[in-house]
Amino acid sequence: MAKISNAFTTYDAQANREEISDLIANIDPSATPFMSALGTKNVNNTTFDWQTESLPTVSATGELEGFEITREASTPTVRESNVCQINSINATVSGSQNAVDAVGKRSEMAHQLAIMSKALKRNMETALCQNQAKNAGNATTARATRSFEAWVSTNVSRGTGGSNGSASAAATDATNANRRALTEALLKGVLQSMFTNGAEPNLAIAGPVNKQVISGFTGRANTRATVDAGTISSSVSIYASDFGELQIIPSNRSRDRSLLLVDPEYAKVCFLRNFSTVDISTIGDAETKMLVAEYGLEVSNEAAHGIVADLTT
Repeated sequence: MAKISNAFTTYDAQANREEISDLIANIDPSATPFMSALGTKNVNNTTFDWQTESLPTVSATGELEGFEITREASTPTVRESNVCQINSINATVSGSQNAVDAVGKRSEMAHQLAIMSKALKRNMETALCQNQAKNAGNATTARATRSFEAWVSTNVSRGTGGSNGSASAAATDATNANRRALTEALLKGVLQSMFTNGAEPNLAIAGPVNKQVISGFTGRANTRATVDAGTISSSVSIYASDFGELQIIPSNRSRDRSLLLVDPEYAKVCFLRNFSTVDISTIGDAETKMLVAEYGLEVSNEAAHGIVADLTT
């Protein structure tokens, strides 16, 4: 078909407005399932302590009529400790860029801070749920809070050669071991240990690979959850164990080699400094803002939690 003679087209135009969507697509993982499940508290020092205790040994032995008491030994509390670590992230925007009418943004700085806040929370999530040893720090070494995996030592299943982190003041991380496939028997074994020790977990955090493994457990027919009338979930989001239900949550920040079994009532994120924005002094025609948080992990009683470690991915 012939073109109409002398028709002015978009190919000839020099001043048509550009068409660009106000929506900005970003699908980078930013969920923080571990940190979001826990409560928070404020602390007043870079080192913070708490106490745990246990009941005396169970005895079913009766007493004689007219018995004389034997004074029982007192059960002392155990003092636990962790430190706060600092995480920060910053954004710098030139005065010119902050002044222009940027597409899809109220201002460039506001947009950058929104991105950076998600990134900071993601960094904190990683630090909290990994296998990181406590480090009190010094003038040349940053403090590191002891993270979740390094705490759990009572209800554990580890591969050959694996070991728990130390319980000393200079607590170390757990030792990685030979990997093995996640099986329902491994999960049931840790859940049985948890029940025996009085734990009542309701949350399991798994990497993407082992979340799919759990969805393929042979007992899955007994763990399907109705999501609406007449519809059955095709993946296991609720696992009905012999000792209670577990919500299975996939995570991009926890280690894929570890399945974390958590009772959120017995862990907290402790803030020395909660999330805050700090204006950094300008040295020219640009503005810098810093987001900072100083925080640590309190595992109120490590026996309330469990781990199936050293899993293939």
